[in-house]
Amino acid sequence: MSVRSPVFFKLAVGVTAAAIGALAIASGASAQATSSRMQGMQLSNDKPIQIESDKLEIKDPESKAIFTGNVKVVQGTTTLQAGSMTVFYKTSEGATITSGDADIDRIEVSDRVFLSSGTQKATGDSGSVNLTTQKLVLKGDRVVLSEGNNVFVGCQLNVQMNTGEAQLEACGGRVQIQLDPQSRKQN
Repeated sequence: MSVRSPVFFKLAVGVTAAAIGALAIASGASAQATSSRMQGMQLSNDKPIQIESDKLEIKDPESKAIFTGNVKVVQGTTTLQAGSMTVFYKTSEGATITSGDADIDRIEVSDRVFLSSGTQKATGDSGSVNLTTQKLVLKGDRVVLSEGNNVFVGCQLNVQMNTGEAQLEACGGRVQIQLDPQSRKQN
């Protein structure tokens, strides 16, 4: 099934990570990678997900839905934007992606990925969310994380969404961090 221009597709599936994970690294760094806890975007089964794109192609035999062209996913305060997004889902008897009762297995996004939740933002070239393992990966020549004036730069962000553990890799270079002293909590 193929649907063209502009597509507004609303899922009430429990996938807030549908869009993707978590952003917000606290301070701390090493030369090759920085690890920390991430807060921010949380999994939420009680809020609808709104997806817009220029085109939607549903391939039920392959258990996937492909969104292309100006993809925008919103759930609560979490927003994901990308050039394309492929949603892979698990099928069970009678469950379909269009009815909203299919279980999402994983999501892959590409072509200038942008994630935001409140003051937290991340950009990269491509990304994936595995809802089975609860792992988010954002990759690119330059993966940029920011919260307010605090900026973290690397090439790959790995987030274990269920624990909030995060690691930013440098991929042969060095992780770069710019911390704003005004962002520290005052006692």
